[in-house]
Amino acid sequence: MKITADSIEPDKLRDDLLDRGAGAYVSFEGWIRDHNDGQKVQRLEYEVYEPVAIKEGEKVIEEAKKKFPLLHVACVHRSGLLEIGECAVWVGVTSAHRDEAFAACRYIIDQVKVRLPIWKKEHYVEGHSGWVNCERCAEHGHKHSVVTGN
Repeated sequence: MKITADSIEPDKLRDDLLDRGAGAYVSFEGWIRDHNDGQKVQRLEYEVYEPVAIKEGEKVIEEAKKKFPLLHVACVHRSGLLEIGECAVWVGVTSAHRDEAFAACRYIIDQVKVRLPIWKKEHYVEGHSGWVNCERCAEHGHKHSVVTGN
C-alpha cells in the first residue's frame, strides 16, 4: 500500500506486476470527475492519516492474498489537491485465472474505500467546497452525501 502526493502512473505500476505465471491482470483506476450530486466539481482534495492508512491498506492486501490465489498485488492512493481527470486511486492484481483477479481487485478497492482514513473534499466551480461522506462507497450503486462549508 502506498500513499503519494505524486501522479499515479498506471502503466508503470502494471509493469511492476508482470509475472510469467500470471494468466490474468486486473486493475481499477479511480479518476476525478467533474460533477457530483448535481454540482460541478473543479478539483478534489484528499487528506490522509498516512500511518494508519498504510497499515490498514496492508491488512486489506494481506486479506486479499488469503482469500484469493494471487501472484502480485499493489494499491496506490493519492493525497493532496487533484485536478479533474487525474487518477486518485489505483489497484492492480495478477493471478493465474481471471475470476480470482476480478474478485480480488473488487475486494481491495471496496475495503480501501471504507476502511482507510482518507477524507475527500470537493471544490466546486461556484466557489464553495464540501467534505464528501462516503461511508457506503463500497456498495454498488451508492450515492454520495455532501457536507458543505468553506
